[in-house]
Amino acid sequence: MDEDAVDVTDAADETIQWRRDASTSRTVRLLWTFGVGTFFAAILTVVCWRLYRLAGEAAGGTGHTVVVALIAAIAVTVLAVAASSDTERHLERLPVDVPGEKRLDRAIDAAVGTVVMGGVIGLLMGVGRYVSQNELLAVGASPFTFVAAVSVPLALVALVLASFLQSVGRLDPEERTIYLYEPEQVIDLAVIEAVSIRRLGDAAVLSLTYAQPDGQYVQGPRRIVVPPAVARDVAALVGSEN
Repeated sequence: MDEDAVDVTDAADETIQWRRDASTSRTVRLLWTFGVGTFFAAILTVVCWRLYRLAGEAAGGTGHTVVVALIAAIAVTVLAVAASSDTERHLERLPVDVPGEKRLDRAIDAAVGTVVMGGVIGLLMGVGRYVSQNELLAVGASPFTFVAAVSVPLALVALVLASFLQSVGRLDPEERTIYLYEPEQVIDLAVIEAVSIRRLGDAAVLSLTYAQPDGQYVQGPRRIVVPPAVARDVAALVGSEN
């Protein structure tokens, strides 16, 4: 299915199911790829730099060239496999078990994110080193090092957002109930007084205002992330009741 995988499962009862995750939402997929890729890239940058220095100490310029060529070859291979229309067939040649389609897609996203962010971090560190050695800036490599370093906390924010924007659930207009999964929760729209909708990329953040009969607190999520079409349906159901 396309974006958000919204589906009317039965024309008779008009039950609506949706799934927002890295396989159905571009926003979640990009955030997840950036977050995971940046963390892996930061680790591999340190490892590659160590190898680069050790190779230089052992074989001078030739060692440097070999390490750079090896890194470039791996990066090109990853991008070529990711761009292929038949990735599974290429991976079947390797002496490893090929994971399922969804897990394979996430692994490819992580690999591509690692290559891209590794290139960005490596470029920043390289430019910073060149600027510092040639004294082109009074502050040296600090601006470039700072930008490279700040990518790690940004990656953490991206992963938190990706987790927040994921949502799997079902809206039953006849029962006036929302069923959420991962984790499992049930929201009875009869106890909802009002809703407000805020668009966030390809998603809608639905804020729920619960009734408080006799001043009693009603448990339940105050904000949920759903596809915009589902948010409009929920708002219409709550509005028709009130």
